Amino acid sequence: MSKLISMITSTDPAQRDAALDAVCRDATLGELQQECAALDRFRRQSDNLYEQVRALFFLYAIYRFHLPQKTGMAQQGQIPFEGFANLLRRRFEEAVEIFLADATHGGLSDGLASALAAAYHSLAFQTLADQVRRSVRSVRGNQWM
Repeated sequence: MSKLISMITSTDPAQRDAALDAVCRDATLGELQQECAALDRFRRQSDNLYEQVRALFFLYAIYRFHLPQKTGMAQQGQIPFEGFANLLRRRFEEAVEIFLADATHGGLSDGLASALAAAYHSLAFQTLADQVRRSVRSVRGNQWM
């Protein structure tokens, strides 16, 4: 099992509350990419809101702060226009799909990692907002919302 997924699902406070940096600091580029792939699969399969959101924020932090510091990642690259357009239209899930497909085919670059970070960050907040909306609408008298 992934170290980061173990951090999310652990009932042990020492493991659950460990710093993300402690895991990412010594990991190689390949190891972090494997962790990201595992986290993305995990957040899609999990029914637990806490696990989904925490995985999304882990993905954001890794793509934004940890991967760009690793040697072996391209400093320059292109961001797919279709993914960027989806990001602007607040279609974050679709943007993530396009960016991940591009990273798989053309390799991960600093710019693409930044785009993925932005998409995951926004998707995390959208996930929370959707849950709040569902909760509010479940109260009688608020169904009009």
